[in-house]
Amino acid sequence: MSVERRYRVLVVDDEQSIRELVDRVLRDSGYETSVAADAATALALAASVDAFDLLLTDMMMPGMCGDELARHLRLRHPDLRVLYLTGFADRLFATRPVLWSNEAFIEKPVTVAGLREAVSLAIFGHTHGPHSVPQR
Repeated sequence: MSVERRYRVLVVDDEQSIRELVDRVLRDSGYETSVAADAATALALAASVDAFDLLLTDMMMPGMCGDELARHLRLRHPDLRVLYLTGFADRLFATRPVLWSNEAFIEKPVTVAGLREAVSLAIFGHTHGPHSVPQR
């Protein structure tokens, strides 16, 4: 008897409505999520678990930007995949002309279908998701 693997996503956004939307969509899609309102909480969550498959983070947050959070988490987990959720893609590329390996971004506002597709692409490299994740 095999146990289906649940892919783990750390969701970080300072906007409650965005956190709730992303959390609901990903849970409904079969992912295991942990949610944080800021980078400090995200770092504490990450320290308390083995590893996440994906960091889905807002780019612009008070205290620590999403790319700085990603750098901190990748010190411990170099293969962590990162999906930036941003309304400021122009700012993302103003300071970083290219994304690192295993990084992507999706612009706000995001649709449910666009979010599911972006997460699947970030984790699996295609839009079909894991066999345990129902596609709607």
